[in-house]
Amino acid sequence: MQGPVHVIGASGRSGRALCMALHQDGIAFVPLVRDLGRWRATGLPGQARRIELTSTDGTLAAALRDARRIVSTAHARHVAAIVAAAPPGASLVCLGSTRMFTRWPDAHGRDVAQGQQALLSSGRNGVMLHPTMIYGAQGENNIQRLLGLIRRLPVLPLPSGGRALVQPIFQGDVARAIMAALAREWRGGHTLVIAGGQAVPYRVLATLVARHAGLRPRPVVNVPAPLLMGLSRLMPPLPGLPRVTPAEIRRLGEDKAFDIAPMRAALGFTPLTPDEGLGRFLTALRAETQPART
Repeated sequence: MQGPVHVIGASGRSGRALCMALHQDGIAFVPLVRDLGRWRATGLPGQARRIELTSTDGTLAAALRDARRIVSTAHARHVAAIVAAAPPGASLVCLGSTRMFTRWPDAHGRDVAQGQQALLSSGRNGVMLHPTMIYGAQGENNIQRLLGLIRRLPVLPLPSGGRALVQPIFQGDVARAIMAALAREWRGGHTLVIAGGQAVPYRVLATLVARHAGLRPRPVVNVPAPLLMGLSRLMPPLPGLPRVTPAEIRRLGEDKAFDIAPMRAALGFTPLTPDEGLGRFLTALRAETQPART
């Protein structure tokens, strides 16, 4: 299916990375954003259209009037509205989240599940991609917060000693997955988990972050999750330390590993491992933050 790609949420982290990849590949796109000034600040080409996903005034349908390929990097809670506003023949690629698979359902996960159901029950052609924790984008705060803890603490207190598995995905691979999904013809609605090339224990992830950031890895101390959760509720935020919520602490004890064979088969590529992706991301970050030599 030809025609420009209409990108909902183009000024966000994943949307911006996708638009950059589309531009580099010479693929036309139409940015759909809430804040036109924020889009202009990206420096990317494209005449943006302003939308408000929670509005019922018809502006979303008007912005999508000529769309044939739609990507939504907005929260999956908006999928129902996007499906309702999209032209009948348009195909959709939507971002969800593997949060919907957690053992401790929350509002975020339930919203993703509802968005998935909206796509699957709509009869539309398309796919919802469920990424694991995304890292490597400008302004991301997952690896950045872990890096902040490593810089400021002599040890890392982790539930179960940081043995739970994580499988984060590099932002560039998220964009690559969306591009591959756009190039494929989907019959009906589909879902697909997209994850990094290897699952590693969280303590190993912390070691990789430290090493690629040029820091000494911190010893991991096994602290029960209920104790850490209680401390996070009772203690005031400490200066210089990133805030970690009780819900985030609880999920640190949960394995978040996924089979990427379906991803490789459907999208035709193998994503970077955490070691490879963190090497690219943190090496570039160090180069940006180091003072220029004269």
